[in-house]
Amino acid sequence: MKSKTLALALVLSARAVLAQPDLAGKLDAIANAYAGKKGFMGSVLVAKGGNVLFEKAYGMANVEWDVPNTLDTKFRLGSITKQFTATAILQLQEQGKLSVDDPIAKYVENAPDAWKGVTIHHLLSHTSGIPSYTDTSDFPTPKFMRIPLQPLEIVMLSKDKPLEFQPGEEWKYDNTGYVLLGYIVEKVSGEKYDEYVKKHIFDPLDMKDSGYDWSKPVLHYRAAGYTWSGKAYVNADYLDMSLPHAAGSLYSTVRDLYRWDRALYTEKVLSKKSLDKMFTPVKNDYAYGWFVTKTKDRTRVTHGGGINGFATMINRYPDQDAVVVVLSNVENADAGGVAGNMVNALFGDKVELPWERKEIAVDSKILDRYTGTYDLGPLTMVVTNEEGKLMVLPSGQPKLQAFAESETRFFLKMVDASFDFVLGDDGRAKEMIVHQGGANITGKRVK
Repeated sequence: MKSKTLALALVLSARAVLAQPDLAGKLDAIANAYAGKKGFMGSVLVAKGGNVLFEKAYGMANVEWDVPNTLDTKFRLGSITKQFTATAILQLQEQGKLSVDDPIAKYVENAPDAWKGVTIHHLLSHTSGIPSYTDTSDFPTPKFMRIPLQPLEIVMLSKDKPLEFQPGEEWKYDNTGYVLLGYIVEKVSGEKYDEYVKKHIFDPLDMKDSGYDWSKPVLHYRAAGYTWSGKAYVNADYLDMSLPHAAGSLYSTVRDLYRWDRALYTEKVLSKKSLDKMFTPVKNDYAYGWFVTKTKDRTRVTHGGGINGFATMINRYPDQDAVVVVLSNVENADAGGVAGNMVNALFGDKVELPWERKEIAVDSKILDRYTGTYDLGPLTMVVTNEEGKLMVLPSGQPKLQAFAESETRFFLKMVDASFDFVLGDDGRAKEMIVHQGGANITGKRVK
């Protein structure tokens, strides 16, 4: 592993190695298709074998001033931040300053009794049972999103709520847990979270275009964030960046994230033992700050991010030494769809753009078989039949119409996702299998 540290210094020179024109053309066509149909703007990078095969920027960093995105444009990462938080925790464990098996009550004074069985490991793997503050009805409101809070204040928003399950028994995506991890980083290291990741992760890797996205400092090449209305871009709702903290506050560029990808093949910031721990799934394919899945017999190490004005995705394939990074300054852009189809093009698989799928008519009585609520781990999906239209409502997201490709397979037009229903002995769906970004997630119908 250590012999590969030299590869990091060669990242910039590797950009001179270009993809074959047919691959570059396919990758460019995919991004342009999403830009034209789905309102995608941003930057992309595709690399394999230590060579950057394709990198390009699309659309505007600032629509009002007609400033284009470039490869140096800085984007909010959203939940891609979590992998850096996990790295910080594992670094501190290597230094003997904490253990992932420590109870969080060791670091949080006056922790609720219900939290006494929660460990740092549970926070890292989303198995703590602590409710996420972003799941509350107050969080998306402008009043809440404009109020700056300290990390412990954010964590304490969940202190009076019962655990959603006993620690370690189930899995649910939890932003409160990662803010708490950021608080622990600060308490143990004696450094603020933003200072810690800069000093101990970004600086050693020469990631000069990465940091904490505080709104007050003047930050060169920072993208403005937008929402695509279907007809035009509108400015995204304001979010005080103290609120996402260690769960989603960082910014970066596609080139810096490629530096990060290369570093993960070395022991520059973590030992092999810690890296193995970070990439070992615990539940629901989630490890520490990463999803680790098997897709088409390939191991995929991945995470996406969604935050006011921005949508992001990083897909790594360590066995093939390949990575695709997509950063967008449009919060409802389908970054996962762009990345997934670029992966398909890179590996010679079929590229399936959602608007090219053909829909068929399905009797309303058949649609009734699929209605209900499905537990998909990261989210729940409510499926309804509304006057012969199958509608899906992912938790915390808008309701969307699903269109039939067959009697059991449906797809979305606003997002590059499709899903199959698996019928039980009673003729009603017992499971829903969601296909998105090259991954498959199975959820049981719970009601």
